[in-house]
Amino acid sequence: MSYFSDVTNICWFLEAEFGREVVRLHNVVGNAVTEGRHIVVGTGSSQLFLAALYALSPTDSPEPISVVCATPYYSSYPSMTDHLKSGLYKWGGDAESYEKEGPYIELVTSPNNPDGHVRRSKVNRSQGFLVHDLAYYWPQYTPISAPADHDLTLFTVSKSTGHAGMRIGWALVKDQEVAKKMTKFIELNTIGVSKDSQLRAAKVLRAVSDSWELGNSKESESFFKFSHKLMANRWKQLRLVVESSELFSLPKFSPAFCTFFNQVLEPQPAFVWLKCEGNVEDCESFLRGHNILTRSGTHFGVSPKYVRISMLDTDENFNQFLDRLSAIMS
Repeated sequence: MSYFSDVTNICWFLEAEFGREVVRLHNVVGNAVTEGRHIVVGTGSSQLFLAALYALSPTDSPEPISVVCATPYYSSYPSMTDHLKSGLYKWGGDAESYEKEGPYIELVTSPNNPDGHVRRSKVNRSQGFLVHDLAYYWPQYTPISAPADHDLTLFTVSKSTGHAGMRIGWALVKDQEVAKKMTKFIELNTIGVSKDSQLRAAKVLRAVSDSWELGNSKESESFFKFSHKLMANRWKQLRLVVESSELFSLPKFSPAFCTFFNQVLEPQPAFVWLKCEGNVEDCESFLRGHNILTRSGTHFGVSPKYVRISMLDTDENFNQFLDRLSAIMS
C-alpha cells in the first residue's frame, strides 16, 4: 500500500472515494459549498486546525501572528496554538477585545463549542484570515440555514456521524496555495492520512447519505431523522429538570428555518452550557461533589460559574446524569 492516492491532486493522500462521499454528503445536507474548493483530509479536524494556522501564517513577519476567538471558545484552541511555541503564530485571546494592528487569524466556531450559538467573525479587519470550524453544522444539532461559503472551513467525522475514534476530518479550502501549504504540513507531520480510516469513513458517509436519499421511501429511518429525534428528546428532558429549580440555567436559542428538514426548528447542541446561579461560584467543583463530571468555564475563557457537559453520551450515562442533577434540586 503506497503513501500516494492521487499524485495529480493537491492533497495527494486524499482517497478519491472519501472525497466523493464528502461532496455527496454536503450536497445532500446543503450545509457547505464544495464547488471551487480543494478538499484536504486530515487526522481529525485537530490536525487540520494546525495545518490551517501553518498555511495562513506569514513567513516574513518579525513576530508571530495572533490567533483569536470570541469567548467562550473551544477549550483546546489556546493550548493547541501555543503548545509547540511556534515562531509563526501565538494565541491572542478573546476576539471581542482584540485591538492589535496588523494581520491576525480569527477562529469562528459555528455552532459554537461550548454554548451552541451561531457565530460570526468579530474583528472584521482587512488583514485578517478566517478559519470557520463547522464541526457541529449538521441538522441533528442546528437548523441548516444555507450552504456555508467561506475561504476555509473545517469538518470532522467525529461530530457529523459520531465516529470520533476514526480520526478523520476534512477542510474545504478556496485558495489553492493555502491548500498546498496545509497539505505540506500534514506531509511533514504524518506523511499523509491513513487510507484505511479514509475508506472506512467513506463507507460511513455513504451510508448516511443513502439513509436520507432512500429512507423516505422505505420503513427505515434516516440517520439524521433518528439523530435529530434523539437530541430533541434529550434536550426536552434536560430542560424539564433544570426549569424545575432556580439552581441552574440554560442558554436560550431562537428557532430558525431548516432547509434540510424544511421546517422551523430550535438548535439542540452537542453540549449543554450550564450556569450555576446564586452563591455557587465554582460550578465544576459543586457538581463534582454530586458525582457529576463537567468542564469548567475557565477552560473556555469565561467565569467558573459555567460548565460544559456532553449531550452525546450513552443513554445509560445520560439518564444517570439527569437523575443526579434532579437529586440536587429535590
